[in-house]
Amino acid sequence: MRKRSAIALLGLAATFVAAPAQAHQRDTEFKRLSTFPAYLNSSIDDTAAAEISTVTEDGRTVVYSDSPGKRLGFVDITNPGQPKPAGTLALDGEPTSVAHLGRLLLAGVNTSASKVDPSGKLVVIDDRSRKIVRTIDLGGQPDSVAVAPSGRYIAVAIENERDEDVNDGAIPQLPAGYLSVIDTKTWKASKVELTGLAAVAPTDPEPEYVSVNSRDEAIVSLQENNHFAIVSLASKKVVKSFSAGEVTVSGVDTKDDDNITLDGTITARREPDGVTWINDYMFASANEGDWVGGTRGWTIFSRDGQVIWDAGNSLEHIAVEHGQYPDKRSDAKGIEVENVAFAKIGRTPYVFVNSERGNFTAVYDVSNPWKPKFEQLMPTVNSPEGVVAVPSRGLVVVSSEEENPDANIRGAIQIFGVGSPNKGNEIVSDNLIPFGTLSALSAVPGTRNQLVSVTDSAYTPTRILTIDTQSRPAKIYKQLTVTKDGKPVGYDAEGIVARKAGGYWLASEGSATTPNLLVRLDDKGRTQQEIPLPADIAAAVTTNGFEGVSEVGNSLWVAVQRPLKTDPVSQTRIGRYDLKTGTWSWLLYPLDTAPIGWTGLSEIVAVDGNTFAVIERDNQRGPQASIKKIYKFDVPATWTGTPTVKKKLVKDLLPLLKADHGWVQDKVEGLAIAGDGQTYAVTDNDALDDATGETVFLRLGRLF
Repeated sequence: MRKRSAIALLGLAATFVAAPAQAHQRDTEFKRLSTFPAYLNSSIDDTAAAEISTVTEDGRTVVYSDSPGKRLGFVDITNPGQPKPAGTLALDGEPTSVAHLGRLLLAGVNTSASKVDPSGKLVVIDDRSRKIVRTIDLGGQPDSVAVAPSGRYIAVAIENERDEDVNDGAIPQLPAGYLSVIDTKTWKASKVELTGLAAVAPTDPEPEYVSVNSRDEAIVSLQENNHFAIVSLASKKVVKSFSAGEVTVSGVDTKDDDNITLDGTITARREPDGVTWINDYMFASANEGDWVGGTRGWTIFSRDGQVIWDAGNSLEHIAVEHGQYPDKRSDAKGIEVENVAFAKIGRTPYVFVNSERGNFTAVYDVSNPWKPKFEQLMPTVNSPEGVVAVPSRGLVVVSSEEENPDANIRGAIQIFGVGSPNKGNEIVSDNLIPFGTLSALSAVPGTRNQLVSVTDSAYTPTRILTIDTQSRPAKIYKQLTVTKDGKPVGYDAEGIVARKAGGYWLASEGSATTPNLLVRLDDKGRTQQEIPLPADIAAAVTTNGFEGVSEVGNSLWVAVQRPLKTDPVSQTRIGRYDLKTGTWSWLLYPLDTAPIGWTGLSEIVAVDGNTFAVIERDNQRGPQASIKKIYKFDVPATWTGTPTVKKKLVKDLLPLLKADHGWVQDKVEGLAIAGDGQTYAVTDNDALDDATGETVFLRLGRLF
């Protein structure tokens, strides 16, 4: 295989160890305006995805491909902040892509009987009447549809994709793919052969994505073949062809071990998926990988095949710094860059880069293509596939395909527009400190603007992270690894309190095989003491145990997430552990009733000597979330038995979680009152495991 360096020296593998790019000041920023679940076009019980999208010529309707539903979906974005369902159009097959030409919609539809007997068609639809005006037989399985800026040609990548269950997905697996070119004057389809071009499986090209420039030239990515072809649509001939190359990338995580460690090196083919022309002489590729490759970034090439710029490790580092890195993909393709789109908005040319596994779209200013500037990361719902811009309205539309109703993850369209994002609700890290699963918060005694958080069992070993709240976004700038007997240790830390006497208490939630523990650490993070539950409570607690800890005088206070097996289902427990006597006493806490799922406690914080605040939440995310609240209660000076406390609502967090127009997060798990009296809350991103991965940092002002 040919290898290319940053200056495209054939035969040399490039090693990229780029530092994370930093955002710079500019006039244009993008904020999330809305999130539209695809099921709103049918019903919440329907399986609906949103894979590839386009926007009609007037800029007022998003049209997306819904492969599981064998239909196109329509969303009215006349008001992009309040998108409305606009119906669906049933198709005789699975739509794989959609584009538009004037008032016409162009849907590539897969009608294949099997992998060895592929078929498909281009369905042409009037976007106002939604009537099919013509159907063109493509002779194979279409994957990507692109329209020439001139309007003269339509290019369709006919992938004829391999069967991944045959020979572990190795190619060749015939029949071969090709490019279909439709002349819009005659509406005749012509076949452009792509065999014999690539060094990898030359008899079985599998074109994945296509983009057309103003010279009526199509750039076609042959993903599994690790190759590009440039096709003249006028002559129906391949005019250039070259390898996507192989890259060595250092400073990345290569192990799925619940620990984000950026010390690995990969050497891999790019195996590009999405491609887009930046101008008539340069294009960008999303180096997803598929068969044996994937370089965790994206590249700008010249039309001669030279590498103008490569992201190296920088995009994965950006994902780490934003808490959006999927460790479970470390041994595969990391953040898995899926797609790219180009648009000039205002005076600035941008490339928008989708990370399928990191669940984000990265924004780059490519005014200087030899040195793109990372501008911002836009969190999305799961598996962003399609991205398209509407320059006339300053909008960016991201379509995400993952549909997992059991986890409240749904295929969706998200609209971003020109405007200032709410950086106050964001949190990032400094110096590549990995973070995620922020399961608790605590003020740092003696400081006004510092908090600490802790990672739960999704990562190991347990780490304590120090947060500067003065920064916007809030910044994690220090980490401390928890140890036991001189070795790093992993607790399921769901609560933390920084002690006035120095050191920390952790509340470690138990499981079917591990006990709930209160863990005392010194200021170096070294385990000094472990306190279990009394036997009767330990036998009755469920796997939803400790979810917060606070220290007042000689007492530790803990919140138990869900009711004990022996208690009423409407009440959970608040525990007090007397550090002097080593005894436990208990209060009952009344829980709100959720319309769906269960309700429990996620945190406990001392407001004063006898007043405590808790987070009470349901286990739902997205539109089904209903309970995300802060309550406070007073405890009696003395008591016997297990009296029930009286709670008082302090703050409903649901409006704040909805205010950024994203997918409402499930796990609000951290709460703290800082030294300056300001209250903060944070969400646990579940390490991107059946979750969007977005961490929301809420600045709540003076609540107490």
